[in-house]
Amino acid sequence: MSVLNYPLTNVQIELMNLFNTNPSENELAELKDLLSRFYADKAISQADAIWDQKGLTDEDMDKWLNEKS
Repeated sequence: MSVLNYPLTNVQIELMNLFNTNPSENELAELKDLLSRFYADKAISQADAIWDQKGLTDEDMDKWLNEKS
């Protein structure tokens, strides 16, 4: 058995507690989906804040999408 040389984060501890319940494959898939959506929502919120801070518009996005590389 290996010994950890660093402390666990609060997230790691919570996940370890969750996995002690031995979730089914379906529950595991649901959990992965939930975590994916959580981080996607955070990324979208941060992108929206930057978008607003820079005063970007839908026209800016259309221009970028139509640029040739």
